[in-house]
Amino acid sequence: MVNNLMSGIIPQQPPIQAESDVNVVKSRLEWGEPAFTILDVRDRSIYNEGHIMGAMSMPIDELTDRAAISLDTSRDIYIYGTNDGQTAQAAQILRSAGFKNVSQLKGGLGAWKAIGGATGGIIESRTRAGADNYNVVSRIKNHIETQQK
Repeated sequence: MVNNLMSGIIPQQPPIQAESDVNVVKSRLEWGEPAFTILDVRDRSIYNEGHIMGAMSMPIDELTDRAAISLDTSRDIYIYGTNDGQTAQAAQILRSAGFKNVSQLKGGLGAWKAIGGATGGIIESRTRAGADNYNVVSRIKNHIETQQK
């Protein structure tokens, strides 16, 4: 028997589904789970404008080659694209390349922002934080302003 001090504290995640709601990913991030990857398969210029904080950019036309050299085939992967069609296509590409735990992130970046998930990117850093929507740059600015008062 392995003595694991964290057993029973961090809930065991159910197996990854073919499609996932953004709340599932946000919950895993909030628990600090390191054993998954978020992939953004949109063009690099679109990714640079705004993306889910922590997502890796792997444009769909480079996906197979880049994923093969940088990701383990048994790793949990959440993937999103410009729309649900591109997301489904990218997920199929990864599954065909032998990746076992690939989940399409339903609603992509829009759904992520709707639940107040952290974002990064050029445009996102200029977006004023709201009650239900935030980005890391705005949160840091707000923190600094609060500390100076």
